[in-house]
Amino acid sequence: MELDNQVALVTGGTAGIGLETARGLAAAGAEVVITGRDVERGKQAVDTIDTIGSGRVRFVQADLSDLASVAALAEQAGPVDVLVNNAGSFPAAPTVEQDVPGFEMVFNTNVRGPYFLVAMLVPHMLEQGRGAIVNVTTLATLKGYPGASVYSASKSALASLTRTWAVEFAPHVRVNSVAPGSTRTEGVLVEWGEGVEELGRAMPLGRTGRAREIAEAVVFLASPRASYVTGSTIHVDGGGTAV
Repeated sequence: MELDNQVALVTGGTAGIGLETARGLAAAGAEVVITGRDVERGKQAVDTIDTIGSGRVRFVQADLSDLASVAALAEQAGPVDVLVNNAGSFPAAPTVEQDVPGFEMVFNTNVRGPYFLVAMLVPHMLEQGRGAIVNVTTLATLKGYPGASVYSASKSALASLTRTWAVEFAPHVRVNSVAPGSTRTEGVLVEWGEGVEELGRAMPLGRTGRAREIAEAVVFLASPRASYVTGSTIHVDGGGTAV
């Protein structure tokens, strides 16, 4: 129970990597707040994680692309010890077909939302002299994938913020990122379809990742076991960075 008496906020925590991360943080003893846009889905996620009805997992509806919603989330989640910036928008489109509203949605969700959420929540961490922030990025920050121009650019910005925040908030708040490779989740299948499996087969391990495998790295970075790790990225990509 290494996260006992700590509060963890996981954005986009109702499915996929976010849900498995929330499950892992709760198992480590944290009180967990998960976010998402769909209230019913949020309730189902809470029931999935908190099978005994302990009340230590709760849902707050939030849309990271909306700054008013981000501010409300920061207020409702209350002071937190761990923040996992997992919520993301990742539609696929060739550059010449990308429209402006879609571009803005991706950057508002993947960059602006996390940026101001951190700005609102980190003062408490600094005041108490303890905290951990984990940003979920992607292998696409290092490799080019057709149709992922806006998504990869937004996640590259978040990767850059990881390094800046690690320096800004040192020595008491650690900031790291986890960069998944091709991972089979419901959201990825909606946007990319079964093509994700082809990407997975191209990795040295020859398969896509599972949400739980990515979540294990996130929970590690949030925990005291990573007490001397900050400004770093763990690549959980089946060897994608090696080829």
